[in-house]
Amino acid sequence: MTSFTTVDTHTDRLLLYLMALDQYQLEEFRLHLRPLERSWQVPDVNITQLSQARFPEIPWADLRAADPVNLFCLLKEHFSEWQLWEVVLSILGKMNLTSLCEQVREEMKRHVQIQESQDPDKGDLEVLEEETDHRREFRKRLKTNILALWDNIPCPEGHIYICNTSEEEHKEMQRLLDPNGTKAQAQTIVLQGRAGTGKTTLVLKAMLHWAEGTLFQHRFSYIFYLSCLKMKNMQEITFADLLCWDDKPNSEALIEEFVSQPEKLLFVVDGFEEMTIPEPGPHHLEDSLPHIGWHEKLPVTKILLSLLKKELVPMATLLITIRAPYVKNLTSLLVNPCFVCVTGFAEEDREVYFSSCLGDQKEAKAMLEQVKRNEALFNSCSAPMVCWTICSCLKQLKARSSDLQTTTSLYACFFSNLFSTADMGLPDESLPGQWYTLCALAAEGMWSLNFTFGEEDAQYQLLEVPFIDSLFHLDILQAVRDHENCITFTHPSFQEFFAAMFYVLEEPRESFHSSSTKHGEMKIILRAVLVNQESYWTPMVLFFFGLLKKDLVRKLEDTLHCKMSPRIMEELLEWKEELDESETASVQFDTQQFFCCLHETQEEDFVKKMLGHVFEADLDILGNTELQVSSFCLKHCERLSKLRLSVSRPIPEREGEVLETLRFDSGKQQWKDICTAFVTNRHLRELDLSNSKLSISSMRSLCHALRNPRCKLQKLTCKSITPVSVLPKLDLVLHNNKKLTHLNLSSNRLEVGWIFKAVRYPACNIKCLCLERCNLSATSCPYLASLLVNVQNMTRLCLGLNKLQDEGAELLCDALTQTTCTLKRLELWLCQLGAPSCRHLSDALLKNKSLTHLNLSRNHLGDEGVKFLSEALSCSDCSLQCLNLSGCSFTTEGCQELSDALRHNHNVHVLDIGRNDLGDDGAKLLCEAMRASSCPLTTLGLEKCNLTAACCQHLSSLLSSHERLAELNLIGNDLEPDGVKTLCFKKTCTVQ
Repeated sequence: MTSFTTVDTHTDRLLLYLMALDQYQLEEFRLHLRPLERSWQVPDVNITQLSQARFPEIPWADLRAADPVNLFCLLKEHFSEWQLWEVVLSILGKMNLTSLCEQVREEMKRHVQIQESQDPDKGDLEVLEEETDHRREFRKRLKTNILALWDNIPCPEGHIYICNTSEEEHKEMQRLLDPNGTKAQAQTIVLQGRAGTGKTTLVLKAMLHWAEGTLFQHRFSYIFYLSCLKMKNMQEITFADLLCWDDKPNSEALIEEFVSQPEKLLFVVDGFEEMTIPEPGPHHLEDSLPHIGWHEKLPVTKILLSLLKKELVPMATLLITIRAPYVKNLTSLLVNPCFVCVTGFAEEDREVYFSSCLGDQKEAKAMLEQVKRNEALFNSCSAPMVCWTICSCLKQLKARSSDLQTTTSLYACFFSNLFSTADMGLPDESLPGQWYTLCALAAEGMWSLNFTFGEEDAQYQLLEVPFIDSLFHLDILQAVRDHENCITFTHPSFQEFFAAMFYVLEEPRESFHSSSTKHGEMKIILRAVLVNQESYWTPMVLFFFGLLKKDLVRKLEDTLHCKMSPRIMEELLEWKEELDESETASVQFDTQQFFCCLHETQEEDFVKKMLGHVFEADLDILGNTELQVSSFCLKHCERLSKLRLSVSRPIPEREGEVLETLRFDSGKQQWKDICTAFVTNRHLRELDLSNSKLSISSMRSLCHALRNPRCKLQKLTCKSITPVSVLPKLDLVLHNNKKLTHLNLSSNRLEVGWIFKAVRYPACNIKCLCLERCNLSATSCPYLASLLVNVQNMTRLCLGLNKLQDEGAELLCDALTQTTCTLKRLELWLCQLGAPSCRHLSDALLKNKSLTHLNLSRNHLGDEGVKFLSEALSCSDCSLQCLNLSGCSFTTEGCQELSDALRHNHNVHVLDIGRNDLGDDGAKLLCEAMRASSCPLTTLGLEKCNLTAACCQHLSSLLSSHERLAELNLIGNDLEPDGVKTLCFKKTCTVQ
């Protein structure tokens, strides 16, 4: 049995009183709700007395910016119904708003009287009977209109349009008003999704169920369907006429009932992307119409904006449908919107559709498997009309796999086969101009966000009637319901395809478009997708690149009797050269999307030229599409030197295996192709596989490629690899590859034995080993110490963020004192070291002549630890050049020791002692020491050291006298304007 959610409209009436407050009164009301202000006392009220119980506190962060609607939602969330009324009455009393207090009291009394006198069973029945009398005709008329809409939806031959509703779909519609499952009814719900995924169908079904009495009966008295497609061409109109356009004789009675119960109204705003909303002017705050009347004649856009902003019928519920790319334009107009993504056909729905459309179950299954190999194409099947397009194409093509290689190839073959036998009603010599006009119309629509076309469009007027009729007959175009003489493409992807074709077609002689204009427009679109990453243009750009495929061009030229421009590829190469010269564009360039575009062409010579100046790439393998694209493009990146490649889903061990809902057909071979590119590319020096999920076989393929003598890789980063058990396979690489010098295995819970054994191979040439955050401890340090003593190539070891502690540091320091240790850089940041570690490090620094860089940051060394280190630094034969002691918990006392050491040290060039409580006295000691000696310091870090303007004179003198100091970091200190002024213009030194 269907259950319905009821809403207390009595409580919702409080919103009216909150909205009656002006902005100053609203601010005072919010202040009374602060925890410290909670000393409410209700004036003498005969209804009840305020309970002395402690009420829940509302966070001030939520209260501070709450408008009336948000405030009302917060109050409902934190108070019971009766408490809510009492609290509001109490605050209004404290604010001396006598008139409002009286209205609230009367409302409370009236509610009590209703509750006391009403027989619940009889009362509900009477209300329902009365509502039935008032609503029966409205519901009947709405049902008739919805069914008429369904009947008028153009349906291509063979397309299966399902308008029946399953029990599960009915439950989903019940959840529409509470999509988050919080049992709090959302007042503004936005259904977003790609074009054709069923947003309009869903709301029409919900309205039909309401009209039939099976949905939202207690929630809404009236539901209104506002089609933006229909409204966008309306002139000025009143809100009342907009709602009652089909029932003028009874409009006054209906409006009176609407106004009396606004909380029981639902407005369905369908297809918001069709509306052209004017940009707010400089005085946009004055453009709002908070007191708009129902009978006031206004532009329909102003009425719609007032409705969306809750200025008009604020207590009503809104249900809005919009295509995903346009959501950003809508969000700023709404009050507390709740977003629901409509994804269209699930995978099982697509299987049912293919089976129903193609008839033969075995054939349908085979064809669907072919489509699944093109993941992007399969994902687009979530839109039913795309399913129809693909099924129609597959019937024509007899499922040739080459025609399913890219989305463009499928669409191009579909249109070519469709038009090859079609009678377009015109002589062949007229067709090029007509096709060009249709493509120009599609492109202009993309620029103006227009998806319906009529006589006001100049290009539409140039289309001849027989040509349009043929496109109707072939289901390329369809009529727009409720709009005479208006057309639209059967699916937005058709418009995107023909818009892309506009930019590759050769211009007819009579064309108004110059090739330079088209080229300029296409450059703007390419930049939008590949630099600014705007998703709106992405499908069209993919079609544009796909239409560069030579065999597709020949097929379309023969079928459509028109010519494609031969210069497009040359123009794209010139554009890419210009882009490479732009530093900003190069930094922001989306290489992965660029790869997708090039893969769509399948033209290997052209792709090789386009990738000729790609030196770095950042790729995420999220599924089969990215795997295909990467394997195709990487082999052509002949000058690629640095690659970050993250595999977000494991590549299966067997062909056709499905892992974590993503299908990787032929994935194993494509991964091998990627690994082969690491061998054939002579310039690749850095490979970062961080955050990858690698199977045993994919790791084995990678290692076989990296151990190949032709592989030139020098730096390999494998941070956060899943599962970590595949990492020992790198043993194959380290055993033979002398070119690999840098290995980063950070953020993996390593079993230390294999890595320490591997780097000790005679053929291993690892110089830099990074094992940060690898779950190492003091028990790992014997292995590390052995490494330092026995591996002569090792010059840098990074061990940060491991719990080595003082015990582990002692073992490392013993190794550092050995003459066979050649380490130059040691990173021990955040290793839980203390002062005892510094004593051992001090001894090691005096004996070790190779160590030049030491990072001890974020260890609790204290003043005592710094004292031990300063003893070593004060010796003239200490080789240390760079020391990082930031965040080491020492004070001015430790700074005194360091300052004394700097007077005698002639090697330290870089010293970072930021994030320690040095104060102005510490800074003064440092400045005096550096001025009094030939200190070679070039970089000094004093970030967040509690410095003030008092030390700036000393720092200024240092900058003036110390010629070597090139960089001084003072970020995070309160130097005040006077202190900064003192520092300025003293020396050409970088001061941060």
